[in-house]
Amino acid sequence: MLSEHLLLLNVLDRQTGELYWLLPGGGREAGETAEQCVAREVWEETSLRVAVTRLLFEVPDIPAGSYDRLRTYLCVVQEGTARPGIEPEVDGEGQPTIQDIGWFHLRRPETWDVRLREEEITYHMLQQVRAALGYLP
Repeated sequence: MLSEHLLLLNVLDRQTGELYWLLPGGGREAGETAEQCVAREVWEETSLRVAVTRLLFEVPDIPAGSYDRLRTYLCVVQEGTARPGIEPEVDGEGQPTIQDIGWFHLRRPETWDVRLREEEITYHMLQQVRAALGYLP
């Protein structure tokens, strides 16, 4: 049941060779609502059409991050098959690129890729998602 799963991007930093997991997302384009931005970014990065259900939480970005605030939304897949897409804003020579995607069961963190559990920022965000959805004990 995918309603208990979260889709993450496995991104390659071409400069360092590091692979890391990341939530789909990005910045708004002129005239977009937050929900339109989420749907567009998910489409670009995963080839999935989603319905944005609601805002789960909002937190300040990390120091020296790209944004002032990070907003995480609950989405429901409407159509498509998840596959690695592109990061139009940065996809190019020497820039990070999406290598793979992965579904992560929110009620079973022990099944997650060990690298994910070692990624402080993304792992922390996943715990916030789990808390917002009532999946923490």
